[in-house]
Amino acid sequence: MQTERFLPTDRLKPFVKTFMIIESEQGMVNKLLPGTSIVIAFRYKGNVAYKQELDATAMPTAVITGLRNSMRLVDYAQETATLLVIFNEGGAAALFREPLHELFGLSVALDELIPRRTVSELEERLAEAKSNRQRVRIVEEFLLSRLQATSTDRLIHQAIQQIQFSKGTIRINELLADLPISQDPFEKRFRRIVGTTPKQFSKIVRLRAVIDQHASGQRLTETAYQAGYFDQAHFIKDFRTFTGQAPHLFFLSGAYW
Repeated sequence: MQTERFLPTDRLKPFVKTFMIIESEQGMVNKLLPGTSIVIAFRYKGNVAYKQELDATAMPTAVITGLRNSMRLVDYAQETATLLVIFNEGGAAALFREPLHELFGLSVALDELIPRRTVSELEERLAEAKSNRQRVRIVEEFLLSRLQATSTDRLIHQAIQQIQFSKGTIRINELLADLPISQDPFEKRFRRIVGTTPKQFSKIVRLRAVIDQHASGQRLTETAYQAGYFDQAHFIKDFRTFTGQAPHLFFLSGAYW
């Protein structure tokens, strides 16, 4: 597998984190952990499918994936290439009118949100492009044509930053203490822009932090304790949902994304 990353242009930086090209000559299966970014994938060569036990579901050529709370296996066939648009947290809301929490746990064809003709033209241009940099430029043009907002929601952006700074351990009432908004309108606004509830978003951030800190050498029990897990059974249950495996098996099983 080969990967290549491209940074967005200045106008897209508030909304897009990075562009990633994934190319697989031999075929592979990727273990995708839940993340905090909505992602659009454009497959311009080969075939990709989601795997679940003995079943596989083919992915559309262009697909948008919402946030989720469980691990997913993605099967790349031989000679496959995909361009990923990885949005900043809350960034995708600038391109879509639909409340993004409706995508939670789902991967849907992009033409369910955007006219099929527009998507087809984009797919054709990507397939005909001569280089990865050219493909990124094509997608950037498409994203810029979709922009409906010129700035991010500062209040929600501040909430996201506080959740990430606390590694997902901050409580909602503590979060709201620094924000000029009450809980109900805050949660509705957060769901619509980010793609899930503040509580679910915090859980994703917290478990990613646990995994990253353990991978860097910290003992898992210590990391889980620092993340606010005082009940081992609760931690293992959340970890299994998040990764599909018990902690010791997960860290023995190799690479993940």
